[in-house]
Amino acid sequence: MTITMSMLETYPKSINLDRAKLAATIDALNECAQACTACADACLSEDSVAELTKCVRTDLDCADICTTTSRVLSRHTGYDANISRTLLEACATVCRSCGDECARHAQMHEHCRICADVCRACEQACRDLLATIS
Repeated sequence: MTITMSMLETYPKSINLDRAKLAATIDALNECAQACTACADACLSEDSVAELTKCVRTDLDCADICTTTSRVLSRHTGYDANISRTLLEACATVCRSCGDECARHAQMHEHCRICADVCRACEQACRDLLATIS
């Protein structure tokens, strides 16, 4: 059991989302934010950094949006499905964009390959949770 799931289980009121899917999504968001931050940093250390400018930008945008989405999804008091839905849609979009950009560099840079995979998994987690929001 992850810390995320443990915390969700201690929430004293009802949550309008499936707690297991919510925990999996929050964990995927945090993992993606970390991978994107590390990928951007690694890109900046590459000799070909000028060719990776868009990748760095996309990594940092994805990390920021994933972090924000994770934080909002971790709060349940006064829950607003419209906000959660909008953030999850934005997150899925940026994860797809970042995954595509990193995939372009994956054969040359292992950190980009790993980041692309993590972004794709996070995009799917966001879409899976979105499907449960009414």
